[in-house]
Amino acid sequence: MTEASREVGVVVRRRSVDNPWIDELWSPALILDEVPATAPWTVLSTEADTTTYYAGAASIELFSAETANYRDNLADGAPRIWVALRRQEGGAELELTKVTADPTEGEAMFESGCDVIGTVPMPPEIASWVAAYVDRFHVERVFHKRKRDRATGERPRVPDGRSDEGTGRR
Repeated sequence: MTEASREVGVVVRRRSVDNPWIDELWSPALILDEVPATAPWTVLSTEADTTTYYAGAASIELFSAETANYRDNLADGAPRIWVALRRQEGGAELELTKVTADPTEGEAMFESGCDVIGTVPMPPEIASWVAAYVDRFHVERVFHKRKRDRATGERPRVPDGRSDEGTGRR
């Protein structure tokens, strides 16, 4: 399986909210096509109730078996990058855990229920890189529908060779 990877920078936003159960909402804000020479979790801007941070560098990995997913993401017209952040044990800090251009993998990240997951627009430079990868490695796979075996009319047998008649099994 051919693999390619690219380092990107991730910017996230923390917004204070008036809610009895939570104090703040975190969300990915944007992807930088280049990793800046900035320390992770550097404050980039602060407004009344919003703070923007450079969360750090992450790697986007591409696999040749997933090119159909990348192609679908690009064909959508507004390609996205999925970002996952996880709360550190015993604290409010977040750890950058995953960045992907694969929509199937991105949607699966939402199933955890505990992580901060979001999408951001894919920068044009990264979209060009993904498109070049798809052009180079995509192989169209033909779907072959499997035919089912026809029923013979005989009752199925249990593993030891006896008929299952009268056993209550169906």
